[in-house]
Amino acid sequence: MNIGQYKLPNNLFVAPMAGVTDRPFRMLCKKLGAGYAVSEMVTSKRELWNTLKTSRRANHDGESAPIAVQIAGTSAEMMAEAALYNIDNGAQIIDINMGCPAKKVCNKWAGSALMQDEGLALSIVEAVVAACAPRNVPVTLKMRTGWCQTHKNAIVLARAFEQAGVQMLAVHGRTREQGYKGVAEYETIAAVKSAVHIPVVANGDITTAEKACDVLAFTGADAIMVGRAAQGKPWIFREIAHYMDTGTHLAQPLVVEVKRLLCDHLSDHYDLYGEFSGVRTARKHIGWYVRSLPGGEAFRDGMNALETCESQHAAVAQFFDALADQYERLPQSMAIAQDEEADALM
Repeated sequence: MNIGQYKLPNNLFVAPMAGVTDRPFRMLCKKLGAGYAVSEMVTSKRELWNTLKTSRRANHDGESAPIAVQIAGTSAEMMAEAALYNIDNGAQIIDINMGCPAKKVCNKWAGSALMQDEGLALSIVEAVVAACAPRNVPVTLKMRTGWCQTHKNAIVLARAFEQAGVQMLAVHGRTREQGYKGVAEYETIAAVKSAVHIPVVANGDITTAEKACDVLAFTGADAIMVGRAAQGKPWIFREIAHYMDTGTHLAQPLVVEVKRLLCDHLSDHYDLYGEFSGVRTARKHIGWYVRSLPGGEAFRDGMNALETCESQHAAVAQFFDALADQYERLPQSMAIAQDEEADALM
């Protein structure tokens, strides 16, 4: 599969998730089998570009190509400027956010709220494509099936976006009104795929290798995008790849391997965020790793009281060392656990 001039190693994507898919997490998912990952969204507001939060999101040190950055906003001119800002900071692909259902985003008419104003949505796409074309930077877009059940306009918009120069579309199989409630539907994604000639990526409720294969077969999509199921389980991508290749399930990872992966993830996380923010933002990642493991809830409660990188790292190592005394591989239940309070997918 290609996005513009970039050939991807496979069709397994990491969904952009606010507060989750930072550089350490993206790099870990790629290491464990993901062929493509998109950054957390970067605001189009120029006055926020020099903030610590945005500078971290625009940091791609050591990240493998192609580097894809998602931008969000409501002004065509500002979105074009944001695209160029991120290209200057290393972005090789620009992704437009029209999928975020979060109230703080939609209340400002950004994210999936743009699907209510088809004219504005198209003007943003046209401006971003025009800004990126001279730099030879492909533009992609992530959206939902529509704003609400009675106004599903993904097909109409998909055709318009393709005509405007978007080179790939990712579609989450829910409306904005649904948020993450109910069950994702794939009929609309299949209809979008039939309506356009550019690659289409299916997203929503892809939690297992079997589900990934079923969604690909049903929708005819070119790729699948995994979000919440990768939280605390970044090796899901190699599990899906193995199942696609062999039709058999990969064994659960060794406990000692998960310990190493998480400890390395934490070290990279601390390097990016520093001690104060690093310890606090790492808590959710640790919680996702241990949520379904024996003693995981009690460990998470105690770990959340730790205030230093050293103590947090040591506690994680000790927890998995103790787990390794009981189990060689992770308990199977971890393969299907999901956190209902996951951060918003973008």
